Amino acid sequence: MVTQVTSFSRSGLSDWLIQRITSVILLAYFVCLAGILLGGVDYASWKAMHETTGMRIFTLLAALSLAAHAWIGLWAVYTDYLTERMLGPRGNTLRRICQLGTVLALLVYVLWVIQILWG
Repeated sequence: MVTQVTSFSRSGLSDWLIQRITSVILLAYFVCLAGILLGGVDYASWKAMHETTGMRIFTLLAALSLAAHAWIGLWAVYTDYLTERMLGPRGNTLRRICQLGTVLALLVYVLWVIQILWG
């Protein structure tokens, strides 16, 4: 039996809503970047744009959204496919290892973004 202890919010509806909100944030961020890139940008203007507080916050929000979106999606994949029924007696152990690796990778990613933005 799969418990929801490792789920992001302990509720399927909450996870669904978080996925939708984070996807809208990511869409807005990438549409904004695409618009800027299509208008033509050089290194100096790119650097100046990312030195503004608004863009730093928007970038951090996008990074946090990406981490939350990825965690919910991968948690669902792990709990659906890495089970004892699918992989035998070591399925739950493999799932926990994958979940731990995902959490560590996402944590490093978010901390790295913070360091780049405000370091």
